Amino acid sequence: MPLVQIEVLPDNARTWVFSADKAIKAPASDTLLREVDSFLSQWHAHGSPLTVGRDWKHGRFLTVAVDQSTAGASGCSIDGLFRTLKGLEPKLGASLVTSGLIFFRDENGAIQSVDRDQFTALGAEGRIAPGTRVFDPTVTTLGEWRARFELNAEDSWHAKLLRKKQPA
Repeated sequence: MPLVQIEVLPDNARTWVFSADKAIKAPASDTLLREVDSFLSQWHAHGSPLTVGRDWKHGRFLTVAVDQSTAGASGCSIDGLFRTLKGLEPKLGASLVTSGLIFFRDENGAIQSVDRDQFTALGAEGRIAPGTRVFDPTVTTLGEWRARFELNAEDSWHAKLLRKKQPA
């Protein structure tokens, strides 16, 4: 199947969000999308082509979704996607295969990334509040992504981190 617009994929499409540890701007973002599109247009699992779409948001978030009603992504095919993205990181000057980072909008609307301890500390300092916009790259379906990828902290799992007390 060719690469399709992510908007046409169903809500139950399996979804992965790759979050860059820092903003990726042109021309690096152009390189990223060109190489990702090339990979996705040829992406197969056990010899079956995958129906796949992608989205690039805010210079930070690459979302890839697969309609598994015709063929599902296998472990090996998913590993291929991760290897492709990892291989692009030196060209991009940023890491896309990250873990443990929390993404939020600061008071100026710029997207920031910090680890959990820093996020909790910023909450304790009042620099992150219940109304702070946060991103949830842990979504696993396109329906979840559409509904709750960007929310107020108070409406997401991030609220638990804001309630933690800092050690004295």
